[in-house]
Amino acid sequence: MGGRPEREHGYARYKLDGCRCYTCGFANATYYEARERAIMYGTWQPFVDAAPVREHLLRLRNCDMGLRRVAAVAEVDRKRLQAILTGRTERGTPPQEKVRPALAAAVLAVEPTLENLGGSTVINAIGTRRRLQALGARGWPQAQLARQLGWTDQNFSTLLRQDHVIVRTALAVRALYEHLWDLDPRQHGVDNQAYSRALNAARSNGWTPPAAWDDESLDLPGAKPRGAHVESPFDASAPSAQSLAGAVS
Repeated sequence: MGGRPEREHGYARYKLDGCRCYTCGFANATYYEARERAIMYGTWQPFVDAAPVREHLLRLRNCDMGLRRVAAVAEVDRKRLQAILTGRTERGTPPQEKVRPALAAAVLAVEPTLENLGGSTVINAIGTRRRLQALGARGWPQAQLARQLGWTDQNFSTLLRQDHVIVRTALAVRALYEHLWDLDPRQHGVDNQAYSRALNAARSNGWTPPAAWDDESLDLPGAKPRGAHVESPFDASAPSAQSLAGAVS
């Protein structure tokens, strides 16, 4: 027979379940001692205005973070967020006007970062494309990038033309970029000919290397790259793409 799992011993179990064990009794006494002390010093604040929390929930919704996802990230009950946003229709209650400070702090701390968005959420692909193009401008062949991501060459080529990707893809590309952006491909299994072709392809497509981007600007649609050239970036004496092409022809 399944039922609701028991609460952990503590203040909530003392108040809601009537448990009078030592742990629950101690938690209850500690709560009231802290409460009395806060009242004495004028710092007791059992509730805060719910309006900022409601506004934040609406902003998160506009960034494709629904209540279920916000609740998971904030580690709170989704029904509590529903009560703040729209009220509880099944009870006929309007949106809450006051909330507990801890709940407000937990929700207001949630930001619509890639890590917090659901893996299947669709987002702008510009940061993903720029990262892959920058790796190409570093001399990483598309075929090798595709293999490291577990994709086919065709899927990789399609991605470079897409306007939108899901968060899971964006995170995978970002992790790959962080791993490879400052590595010399020739020291990691890329031969001179493939390296040269990657640089030439990047140049012909107008792609810019990692040095042209600040990390914070990679995902901004209106950001522009700085004037970095597509060439071997690893040492001053490294041969150019043209000389490499001549050496292997």
